[in-house]
Amino acid sequence: MPVLRNSSTKLYYCWVNMRRRCDWLKHKDWKYYGGKGISVCKEWNNFINFKNDMGKTYRKGLSIDRIDNNKGYFKDNCRWVTMKMQQNNKTNSHPFTFNGLTMNLYDWSKKLKINKSTLSMRIYVYGWSIRDALTRKVGNYAYT
Repeated sequence: MPVLRNSSTKLYYCWVNMRRRCDWLKHKDWKYYGGKGISVCKEWNNFINFKNDMGKTYRKGLSIDRIDNNKGYFKDNCRWVTMKMQQNNKTNSHPFTFNGLTMNLYDWSKKLKINKSTLSMRIYVYGWSIRDALTRKVGNYAYT
């Protein structure tokens, strides 16, 4: 990729990393992006076009997020979000509803002050119901 006048900006590095995830087979996360068919639109092969589309709304501390994770990177499918919001939008972030409240595993763990790994193990490994996973106190249990 050519070096541009804007190459020292956070926006530029975001653009480079987005393209690498989708285009470079040797990138550590390629299997989750390019390997799953996620691509960057042709217009954004040029940094100036990306900057014109997304630069006005970029703010320090935000990262680029695809609104629909099954689609690629293009203007109408991208936004700038906090890391927390991005974590909630991941493919593997499944919401759970209990007592009329719907949240993902991370938010339930914070609300209930139960380690996220504990909740994950209860639900996905031991097959506990959502009710049991969210309401039983942490302690020694027979898991089978």
